[in-house]
Amino acid sequence: MAEIDGSLIFETLRSIQPPLDRVDTTLGEVRSELGSIRGHMIATESDIRNIYGVLARQDNRLERIERRLKLRELAENQRPYEPK
Repeated sequence: MAEIDGSLIFETLRSIQPPLDRVDTTLGEVRSELGSIRGHMIATESDIRNIYGVLARQDNRLERIERRLKLRELAENQRPYEPK
């Protein structure tokens, strides 16, 4: 078996270096894109949470209005609604 020379190993490692640099750059870009996606997801979740809050308030208001209308209907004489 031939002896392995240190210069041969050095040249092999030197030839591997450029592809590894490209992989490192690509990984940095992927991390950046994932951070951007994460930010968009957080913003979307926040928007959905706000929409649910608004819907809950509207639902509470509607329930209150319905309760008041039913109480009022029972207190008044029942007659059909006649628009003017």
